[in-house]
Amino acid sequence: MGTGVLTAEAPPFPRRGGVLHCGAHSLEGLAEQHKTPLYVYNGNRIVERLHTLEETFADRRGDVPGSTFISAATTRTSTPSPFQHPSPDPLVAYSVKANPNLAILRLLARAGAGADIVSGGELYRALRAGIPAHRIVFAGVGKSRDEMRYAIEAGIMSFHVESAQELEVLGALAAEMGAVAPVAVRVNPDVRSPTHEFTRTGHATAKFGVSPREAHDMYRRVAAHPALRAVGVDVHIGSQIRDPAPFLRALDVVLAVADRARRELGVELGYVDLGGGFGISDGAGDALDVHALGRQVATRLRGRGLTLIIEPGRFLVGDAGVLITQVLYVKKSDKKTFVVTDAGMTELIRPSHYGGVHSVTPVRENGQDPVELVDIVGPVCEQGDFLARDRPLPLPRPGALLCVHQAGAYGFTMASNYNSRPRPAEVLVHGDHVTLARRRERFDDLIRGEPHA
Repeated sequence: MGTGVLTAEAPPFPRRGGVLHCGAHSLEGLAEQHKTPLYVYNGNRIVERLHTLEETFADRRGDVPGSTFISAATTRTSTPSPFQHPSPDPLVAYSVKANPNLAILRLLARAGAGADIVSGGELYRALRAGIPAHRIVFAGVGKSRDEMRYAIEAGIMSFHVESAQELEVLGALAAEMGAVAPVAVRVNPDVRSPTHEFTRTGHATAKFGVSPREAHDMYRRVAAHPALRAVGVDVHIGSQIRDPAPFLRALDVVLAVADRARRELGVELGYVDLGGGFGISDGAGDALDVHALGRQVATRLRGRGLTLIIEPGRFLVGDAGVLITQVLYVKKSDKKTFVVTDAGMTELIRPSHYGGVHSVTPVRENGQDPVELVDIVGPVCEQGDFLARDRPLPLPRPGALLCVHQAGAYGFTMASNYNSRPRPAEVLVHGDHVTLARRRERFDDLIRGEPHA
């Protein structure tokens, strides 16, 4: 197990001798070796965060100590219950979309994590990384028949079904394959979370999930369908949520759904999935108090016979990653000072797309540069291409390195080749080892899929 939440006294990228480091390696040295822009991930931080959640959400007075998960995907002729016993420990199903790099997935697989996926491609990555299929849950409003078939054949833990039509397609496909598909209905609890409008997913006008009333009807259909089996209930209300209250309101809603399914339909569910979205500390605010949330969740689940699943993404990898970028120019106009860097919205789109606020600091501090209010902008031909606006920063010189913090989640995974820009390299530092997790793209990579290249 880990050592608990890392404190401000033990940051994932400490400064030594004025220079930021990842473990024993200076970010200057990594940038010199691998060039910029460059993503650097702290593997130790990722594993410690995983163990923090395992410890925080574990119910040490659980219903059946020592019990384990049972694979949910079965053939029609087999009869085991997908959850013969609830587990007092949660399944931490890493949200692959946050950062799907195989090196990170393998690190998490070795540490015992499961996976929350939203596509066939993410399933492929998770399996290639060694995450067992029976520890993988499949969410998303638009699963195709091919993706469903792939997941049934792989034997995943559960489909988090988000509409009655999806349930109908899944049931028909499972019957055609002679399989029984494990199902959890994703409930939309109509809870508005205090986060960006694009990342609020639990309110009634969001495209995700179904109402509690419709969820009950879907469990009725599952109970009557020979190729479907109800194994859990699911909810996910958004991202970067810093207050426990919305999570608890959502949990109360889905527990009421589970209670009604048991009472009126005789459906005994094996797990409740609380989703993810646990906020981390960044330039916009403080982190969610996961310990306070964990205590309240444990109180609500105790004695119910339900295993807990959580789906963190950013909480595991967000502040474990940084983007290193080199200053190209410092441009002063009558009203603005622009620090032009070799990274922009093609490398990190969160500031432009989500209004994400990332801390930005010099990789090397000398304590002599005057602090000015600047816009840190990239080279992309868009006015919306920026990493930070109106940010106080020791005014750097061309060639200096800047570090964009909290970039491990929704950074490279949302990177693009817009303006025909090759995507950057990724490096994972774990212990004393530095692994090139992805090589920097070259110009020929830009046209590799074009038949007439």
